[in-house]
Amino acid sequence: MMRTGVIAGALFVLAHFAMLIGVTAPEKFYFDEVHYVPAARQMLEPVMPQPMLNPMHPPLAKHFIALSIHAFGDGPLGWRYPGVLFGSLAIVAVYLCGLALFAAQGPAIAASLLAFFNQMLFVQSRIAMLDIFALTFSLFAIAAFMHGFRRERPHLWFALAGIGFGLSAGSKWSGLFVLAVCIVIVAVIRLMQNWRTLFADARPDDWYRPDLWPDFRWWHFAACFLLVPAAVYLATFIPLYGLSVANILEAQRRIFSDNTTTAIAGHTYMSSWPSWPFLVRPVWYLFDKVDDDRIAAVVFLGNPLILWPALIAVAICLRDWIVTRRFDAFLVLAFYFGPLLAWALLPRTLGFIYYYLPAATTASLALVYALKRGSTPTWLLWAYVGIGFAGFAAMLPISAAFIGTSMATFSRLMIFQNWI
Repeated sequence: MMRTGVIAGALFVLAHFAMLIGVTAPEKFYFDEVHYVPAARQMLEPVMPQPMLNPMHPPLAKHFIALSIHAFGDGPLGWRYPGVLFGSLAIVAVYLCGLALFAAQGPAIAASLLAFFNQMLFVQSRIAMLDIFALTFSLFAIAAFMHGFRRERPHLWFALAGIGFGLSAGSKWSGLFVLAVCIVIVAVIRLMQNWRTLFADARPDDWYRPDLWPDFRWWHFAACFLLVPAAVYLATFIPLYGLSVANILEAQRRIFSDNTTTAIAGHTYMSSWPSWPFLVRPVWYLFDKVDDDRIAAVVFLGNPLILWPALIAVAICLRDWIVTRRFDAFLVLAFYFGPLLAWALLPRTLGFIYYYLPAATTASLALVYALKRGSTPTWLLWAYVGIGFAGFAAMLPISAAFIGTSMATFSRLMIFQNWI
């Protein structure tokens, strides 16, 4: 336990330091900061002005930004520091997920490093948007769910997961996707147990066992995955609306209406969910010309040296789940495909590749799974982590605005026309 705490602390400090460097560049709003920072500023007023800005998202993440502005001032550091903090915590959460899946420090550390080097998490942690908050709470919830999955009494772990899901949804409704995945997993297992399903060649590492969670009753399920998340989620509205049930319910109606509308104009960088794993269309958060041959740029694309091979790793997980029924392969698949395929069910027509962030982060677990299975030598996993770092370093000029780059370097990095 002590070793786990030390490693988690070290990962947090290193990630925090790396993400904080140059975070104040640019010194102006970029991309969707124009929506969320003014909304956070409003929350610092003694009386909330009307109309309320950005009512289409829950308030928790904006509260964090508001607290940071209060602490560090109304400037780039105040706007973006919460993202750095939660991005660093996300790395720790991936490490805890890795421990739950692989029961070994080395693979868990490798998973957290790959999540950092995939470029998406790094970029999203350095901008005042809501996604990194929802992601971090979801990852901690996933870690708790994974730790409880194989236990005879998962009650406490599942309740902790419920708290995480409530906080994630309180940041952005996309946090509900992972909660839905857990509900489906538990419901399917319970249904199979009620059917008295048995595998003829049962194995200890099967994803389904008829003796799983013998004392986990339906009311425990309702408490952990419905009541606790709902209570935590609704509590995030109290600082804004007090105990006014009518106002809190009206806020839910407005969020639902704004997030399910199909009457949204097209966007230059919009893309559809099937294209996200292939990194077809990035989002340029920033592209400023500094002088004749220098630009300051931030692109949300993803590290191709990690995210393209991750598709092969996901296929390996799928094969192992089908052929050998491994529980670790099953959980990786559930938390990769769940947050991705959820977008296929929504009527919303406007999509961006940064919606792929939760699945892309989970993909680091798939890569570690694929690189440690069987008799694969340990050095191969760490060699691949080195390759991932090389891709991350190559993309830094278009990932961090303070570095800047030349047009020639920009042209070399833009391998495909649709990346521009």
